[in-house]
Amino acid sequence: MNWYVSVLKNYVGFQGRARREEYWMFALVNAGIILILSVLQSLIGLGQILTTIYGLAVMLPHLAVGARRLHDTGRSGWWLLLILIPLVGSIILIVFFVQDSRFGDNQYGPNPKHGASPNLKF
Repeated sequence: MNWYVSVLKNYVGFQGRARREEYWMFALVNAGIILILSVLQSLIGLGQILTTIYGLAVMLPHLAVGARRLHDTGRSGWWLLLILIPLVGSIILIVFFVQDSRFGDNQYGPNPKHGASPNLKF
């Protein structure tokens, strides 16, 4: 949960790098929240209002952590535009997101694996 909160706190931070763990923990918690909201709105009969509001609220943090994740693999955040290509773009981005960090510092900053990370508690 700390990874999720740290991404939300850095919601406009498009500079720097994000570890795989940061990106995928945010994506996992995000998917869980969307699932819960979907069940709630279908039980209450609200249509898609809850998931739409939530999706708009986390759109900017999701783009920011995606750009930072791409920076960690040595790519520009502009690669996120691949999502506009149906199916193929999503597959390419998933491949980029699962790749390991580039060793050492790069043009986007120091390697986050060697820096401080949020204290995870389960």
